[in-house]
Amino acid sequence: MFRNHRLQMKMKKLKKDQRGFTLLELLIAMLLTGIITGSITMTILQVFNMNTRTSNHMTAVRQVQHAGFWVSPDVQMAKNVTTGGSPGVLLTLTWNEGGTGIPHEVIYTLEDMPSGEFQRLWREHKIDSDPDSTTIMVAEYIDPDPQKTKCEIVAGELGDELIFKVTATVGGQSETRVYEVKPRPGS
Repeated sequence: MFRNHRLQMKMKKLKKDQRGFTLLELLIAMLLTGIITGSITMTILQVFNMNTRTSNHMTAVRQVQHAGFWVSPDVQMAKNVTTGGSPGVLLTLTWNEGGTGIPHEVIYTLEDMPSGEFQRLWREHKIDSDPDSTTIMVAEYIDPDPQKTKCEIVAGELGDELIFKVTATVGGQSETRVYEVKPRPGS
C-alpha cells in the first residue's frame, strides 16, 4: 500500500510540473513550417520551370540547325536557285549530277502544323530517272512570319549568294539562324 501511495504522489508531481505547448508556440511552429515548405516548393518549381525553358530552347536550336544542315549543301550543289514561286514553296533548287547528267530537283516547302501557329519545313527530292520522289520533314515549329523565315538571293561581289533566315519557336523560346550560302558557280 505504501508503495502505491508513493507512486500516486509521483504521478501527481509529474502532472503538476508537466508543461505543454501554448497556442502561441504552436502557431509560431506552424508558421515556420509553412515558410520552409513554401520556400522548398518554390525552389523545386523554379528548377522545373528552368528545365522546361532550357529544353524548349534546345529544341528550337535543333530545329534551325536541322534546317541549315539540309538547305546549305543542297544550295551548294544547285545550278539554279529559285526562291518562292507557288504558295508554300520556300525554295526550289535544280542541278545535273556531275558525270551522269541526271537532273535533280529539291523543293523546300512550309506546311502548317496541326496547331496552325507554326509550320513544318519539308524537303522533296526528285531525281529524273526515278518516278518516286523522297520527301522528309526537315524541321518543325518554324515561325511563318516572312520577316523571321525567308530565303532571298543577294548579289555579292563574288557572285550571288542565298540568304536563308529561319526562326523556330518552342514553348515561347525562339532561336533564329541566318545561313549565307553560295550556290555552285554559274547559277
